[in-house]
Amino acid sequence: MHRFGFALTAAALVVFGVTGCATKNYVRTQTQPLADHTDQLDQKTADNNRAIHDVNDRAQAGIQKAQGAADTANQNAQNATQAANTADQAANDVSHRADTLDSVVKGLDNYKEMGNVSVTFGFDKAVLTKDDEAQLDSFAGQLGSTQNYILEVTGGTDSTGPAQYNYDLSQRRADAVVQYLAAKYNIAPHRFYLIGIGKDQYVADNKTAAGRKENRRVQVQLLSNMTAPNGPEMQPAQTQPQPQGPGASTGQPATNGQPTASAPVPEE
Repeated sequence: MHRFGFALTAAALVVFGVTGCATKNYVRTQTQPLADHTDQLDQKTADNNRAIHDVNDRAQAGIQKAQGAADTANQNAQNATQAANTADQAANDVSHRADTLDSVVKGLDNYKEMGNVSVTFGFDKAVLTKDDEAQLDSFAGQLGSTQNYILEVTGGTDSTGPAQYNYDLSQRRADAVVQYLAAKYNIAPHRFYLIGIGKDQYVADNKTAAGRKENRRVQVQLLSNMTAPNGPEMQPAQTQPQPQGPGASTGQPATNGQPTASAPVPEE
């Protein structure tokens, strides 16, 4: 009986063990596909997330690029507008200067000489002497009673030295006279018309020392508008003989608050 009971118990244990293994295999068989499917879903989710982030990054990069292009286009438009405004202003300025110059040129025919003075300089010098200043002071005394006037200032040299150097030297001499009159007598810059003619127009023979000294000069002519409606009619002064020479030049008005001039091109 004891052996029978032991055998029965052993058989029950075997059956139970076999049944337990079968159950585990069954559970594993049923759950493995679910686990695999879950892993696949996790992988797809991760892939989708990466794809979403990639699309978002590219979208942001595209937005930034588009914004940069828009900003550049806007800046270019502003620059173009500013350039157009500048060009328009420049055109207006040119038109204004042209109108002003036209009115001056037309009015020059109505100006007559009312007086003149001439000062001379040392060799290769452009500095006024005390005697020069005294002559200019005497000449300037008549400016207070003259209306609608301009001052034509012409600088010259003797025949010594290169032509271009003499143009520059004659210009410096004319500048010295203008600066003296403008500073001491508060004469407005627009009243001066000045030019350096170098050795082109001589008033005396350059073969003599006395003649060369006379040619190292600056001549100032007082010109008044005889048809000015607000001023009394004035009798023109007796004019001195005009300088003779191989060339002649026309003065230009002072600008920008300072007298300026340009030398004529030397004749070949």
